[in-house]
Amino acid sequence: MNDSLRILMLVLNATGRGTYWRAFHLGHGLVQRGHQVTLVTMSPSRHWPLHTYLDQGMTIVEAPDLLWGSLRSGWDLWASIRRIAWLRHHTFDLVHAFEARPTVLLPALYMQRRDVPLVMDWCDWFGQGGSVEERPNPLMRILLRPIETFFEERFRTRANGTTVICATLYQKAVELGVAPQTILHLRDGADTEGLQPHDRDAARGALGWPREVELIGYVGAIFRRDAELMARAFDRIRLARPAARLLLIGYVNAPIEQMVATPEAVIRTGTVDYADLNTYLAACDVCWLPLRDSGANRGRWPLKLNDYMAVGRPTIATAVGDVADVMRQYEVGILTPDTADDLASGVLALLADPERCARLSGNARRVAEQDFAWQWRAAKLEIFYAYILKTHSLRKKACH
Repeated sequence: MNDSLRILMLVLNATGRGTYWRAFHLGHGLVQRGHQVTLVTMSPSRHWPLHTYLDQGMTIVEAPDLLWGSLRSGWDLWASIRRIAWLRHHTFDLVHAFEARPTVLLPALYMQRRDVPLVMDWCDWFGQGGSVEERPNPLMRILLRPIETFFEERFRTRANGTTVICATLYQKAVELGVAPQTILHLRDGADTEGLQPHDRDAARGALGWPREVELIGYVGAIFRRDAELMARAFDRIRLARPAARLLLIGYVNAPIEQMVATPEAVIRTGTVDYADLNTYLAACDVCWLPLRDSGANRGRWPLKLNDYMAVGRPTIATAVGDVADVMRQYEVGILTPDTADDLASGVLALLADPERCARLSGNARRVAEQDFAWQWRAAKLEIFYAYILKTHSLRKKACH
């Protein structure tokens, strides 16, 4: 595509959280390919004014939200109106809406009514059968299930194009009536520029940590049942290898220390700057993905796997969803059933085989660069945009 497009991306998350990174990296890749990208995200703290700035050539607009805590997740009607008011004074060639909660959906539909082609992204299964079922409070499950399902499914067929992050959501989109030729299966990419392989001992030296411990790394949020699987597997690992430590990097929302038999063996970093993520991951011997075989896990793609690969760390993962497909296709780690015994056995096998670890580490980085780099994801998305715009133009001509 030679013509520069004015692309609007809408996300429900706050800057630096969740799906923001999917949109940000795709947007950055499109900027590198000559397009003008504006990413509208939620301000981490503002309730009234918008804040606009440039980041790596991309315009970031942090929009306000009146809600607080976990409610700041795409539900605020005021935030939707504020975004629409801002859009009245701006022109775009295409809008890409990441998820379908009101703060994204309503501005996206407003732009579509202005004859701007709409692409909708689906990267988490929120509704019935998905992550709503992972909520520990049964009353909240009952209350949120129909709401999440309505917004997630009702408007999918109105989009001109659809991007999905995994095979499960591809199938769900087709079952809802979305034409297969308008769907792009687009997994997350790997940040091979911002995350680099580093020597393990050098990373530990920078952190002031001893070389002799065996570190198992995990990044980010986790469902409760997955956390319980992690804790039980780690207890089994500790029985066999007392030097093992569990490193929780960033915002890990489960009280893992209360779930394991040896809480002193858990190291929690708390929130870390993105620049420090590289050092913490490089300090690990292996990383893991303890995922229960649930709708919530089949209906997503864990970006942390791409981070592990970018830093060149082997991964032990349970055979769930697209993760299983990728781990079978590429030799970047070990795939196990979703039981504590099997998961622990996979970790122990790698810790006991440094040569295999080294080989898998090299493979992981190579796969990240050759197949998962965000630049290749952006290139696929650019081609898809061209198809959607051409189809939209032909339909307009046919109607006149």
